[in-house]
Amino acid sequence: MEKENHVNVIVAPHPDDEIIGCYEILTTKKPIIIYSISTNQQRSAEALKLKDHIDIGVQLFLNSIPNSFINPNTTLYIPDPIYEIHPEHRRWGHMGESIARGGFDVIFYNTLMNAPYIHEVQEFKEKEELLSKVYPSQIDLWKYEKKYILFEGRNKWIF
Repeated sequence: MEKENHVNVIVAPHPDDEIIGCYEILTTKKPIIIYSISTNQQRSAEALKLKDHIDIGVQLFLNSIPNSFINPNTTLYIPDPIYEIHPEHRRWGHMGESIARGGFDVIFYNTLMNAPYIHEVQEFKEKEELLSKVYPSQIDLWKYEKKYILFEGRNKWIF
């Protein structure tokens, strides 16, 4: 059980990664979301519509994870540096690995659905509906590749 002052942070290198890789966290934890500052303007604007559809915390556009989030009261959800192939996902994933090696709570997630820890999403129709409402510019991604809505997964490394 999480403490009252516990904070959940999802690092989403691209707007839509937070839903594709962490839909179940979004719907249960009211997380803070950090997007890469290098996100284009259209997708940044779309990302800000997420709070109109789901109860989330603050949305930030940054180039790294603030030190204030690296503490025992925070769980960070970060792209997996092994199974992700996009350079921006891997960059954030390597930051997450360093934080995890420091003894902090980091859970790695996957957006490509190519990792051995993937499971079926029970509310996949709701996930697809949210993706389509918030990110209409990216709809062709999950329209033809149902893996983005049907599955997700998280993995905690033990050192």
